[in-house]
This record gives sequence, structure tokens and C-alpha cells, in this order.
Amino acid sequence: MMDALSQTLRVVHLVGSMFMHARFTAPWCYQSPRADLAAPLLEPQAERLVIFHLITEGECFVEMPGEPAVRLVAGDVVLFPHGDPHLMTSEPGLPPASGGAPLAEVLARRPRILSFGGGGASTKLVCGYLACDDRLARLLLSGLPRLLRVNVRGSPAGLWLEASVRYALAEVRSPRPGGAGVLAKLAEVLFIEVLRLAMQDTSRPAAGWLAGVGDRVVGAALSAMHERPSHPWTLDELARTVHSSRSVLAQRFQELVGQSPMHYLTQWRMLLAGNLLRRSSVPLSQVAEEVGYLTDAAFSRAFRREFGLPPAAWRKSRSTEPRIEAG
Repeated sequence: MMDALSQTLRVVHLVGSMFMHARFTAPWCYQSPRADLAAPLLEPQAERLVIFHLITEGECFVEMPGEPAVRLVAGDVVLFPHGDPHLMTSEPGLPPASGGAPLAEVLARRPRILSFGGGGASTKLVCGYLACDDRLARLLLSGLPRLLRVNVRGSPAGLWLEASVRYALAEVRSPRPGGAGVLAKLAEVLFIEVLRLAMQDTSRPAAGWLAGVGDRVVGAALSAMHERPSHPWTLDELARTVHSSRSVLAQRFQELVGQSPMHYLTQWRMLLAGNLLRRSSVPLSQVAEEVGYLTDAAFSRAFRREFGLPPAAWRKSRSTEPRIEAG
């Protein structure tokens, strides 16, 4: 059975990129805006933008309002699940660089390199983002702190990822086509690796969707519902499937995911339905059947409760997005 994280990433469309390569020399301080302010420049159609930085050389600190400064070293990826503004700096307490190039100006450069500082110790980092559906972001990132740091050099894919990022950045600076596409795919892979490493970190509070995926009972239940969303699941059958009692499954699911299994199933079905409506031209009756509804009317009521519009009207409102034709 495919695990819930793999199933989610398989069916939901992610858009990512590495948008800036920075070279700083101490002392330096760079201010990164809130994700919703950067989104119109980076991915105008994005409902949710998640910004991250990969430290490729040297060390630095990240500061956020109301949080202690966090030291970062080469190999660290720092991700901001909820879009918080932050400072990247050579030492805590420095003011942001005045008169520096705004993000729009940096993005207009080819290649997109930002370089400044006082001439001291060197730090290099790559800035990237992932854009996704807001409902997917709430699902994947629930329970995560405002700042998530992992070191990819401790993972089997880490050295390959860093080497691939350096290679792709060099490709973007060359006249050969395809470099930007490689960076986009690497941003997605890096984001997924960060989520996987976060799941394995036992020092973090065990709460949220990712913690649920890693739990023996809840993870098996999530995988079952994700694998067969159209099945007429009941709590009793789900408990039998994951070799648990009904009460243990319900309690554990509520503790980790923050809602009941059946309520979660409805949300997952609606996420699948929105994805099908947004990216294909299949008939509404087929969408309803694929997400477990016996009648179009029942599907329409559930969809309207979640999205605020009937399925046909919601699909029409997103008619400018590319679609896969039915059949």
C-alpha cells in the first residue's frame, strides 16, 4: 500500500523553483518578506507559497519576530510553513541592508544572484519556494512550527540534492535550455525531503498531519483512505483494516490530526475532487463517483460546503488553468 504522503504528492499539483542564489560576506543582513507579499512576484496564481533557504556554504542566523535567533550551517534547509517574514543575517541584531535591491529587481536579473556585505566570512545560500493549493498546505503543514530546520546532509539524498542544486544553478547561467525546469523539479524534491526528515525527527512535538503519517495506527488509516477514497469507509471497517480498536483509532487520530477519521475522509475527497475539476474535463458524475459519492446531488452538497460554490461553478471560475481532456 502506498503511504499517505506519497499518495498526496502523487495526485496534487505542486509548483516550485529556486528563485535566487545569494552570496553574502559578513557583516550582512537580508530581509525576506511575508510569503503572501512575495507570491505575486514569484507565482501569481498561487493560493499558498512556502519559502525555504538552503545554506550551501558557511553559516548564518535566521531571526523572526518573537522567536530566538537560530544558527544555520551548510546543509541546513530552513522552511517557513506559515509564510512568516524573517531576517537572514551573519549575526543576530544587525539591521537589514538599506538601499539593497528589492526582490522584483533581483528576479529581473539573469542570473538571479544577490551579492553584498562587508567583506568578511562568506555565506552562500539558495532561496526557493513551493506553491500549492491552500487546502493542501493546511493538510501537509498542520502542526509544524513557524520555522522548520533540517540538515539534508544527514539524509541519503542530501549530498545528491546539494550537488544537483549546484549543477542546476550553473546550468541556468549557461545558454543551454532546460536549466530553469531542472531547478523547479529540484525545489519540489528538496521540499519533499524536508518533510520526510521532519517526520523522522523524534525531538519535535508529535502533532499534526505529518506526525499522523508516521504513526503506526493513524498512518495506516490515512494510507487506506488515500488509497481507496471512493470506498464507503466506516470507522469500524477502518479500525479492522489497520488492526486497531475503534476507540483507539478515533482517539489517536483526533490527537494527531486534529479531527475525526470520517471528517478527514470528507476533506480528502474534496481535495481530490477539486484537483480533478481544476485539471481535467471529466464529467461531474465521474468526479463524484471517483471520490465516493453515489449521486451528483450528494457530491454537489458536500463540495459546496467545502468550497462555497457548486462544482460546475467552481470549475468555471478556474477555466483559465490548463486541463487534461477526458479520455
